[in-house]
Amino acid sequence: MSKQLTFNEVKEKYFKTLEQYVPIVARVHGSNHPEFHEVRKEFDSIIKKTKEAGKDMPELNGEFARLREITDNYTVPGDVCESYEAVYNMLAEVDKSYKA
Repeated sequence: MSKQLTFNEVKEKYFKTLEQYVPIVARVHGSNHPEFHEVRKEFDSIIKKTKEAGKDMPELNGEFARLREITDNYTVPGDVCESYEAVYNMLAEVDKSYKA
């Protein structure tokens, strides 16, 4: 059984990749999936708050609740690329680690 990663472990594992992928996915898919612009806005807020918190745990409950709402609990649309899918999967894992 795999152990649940902590928020800090998941942050280290995914934030650099997400910071690269999210703007690209927004540019490529934003016209067909305007909700992704909201995903980007919430992700940008998560990054900002996480950096401001330093070693402390940031308050991100609102952002993750909004992401779950926007993405229908990270349900990947059927007409998107692997990068879009990867963003949703990584965000879901970050969300899960935050709640743990």
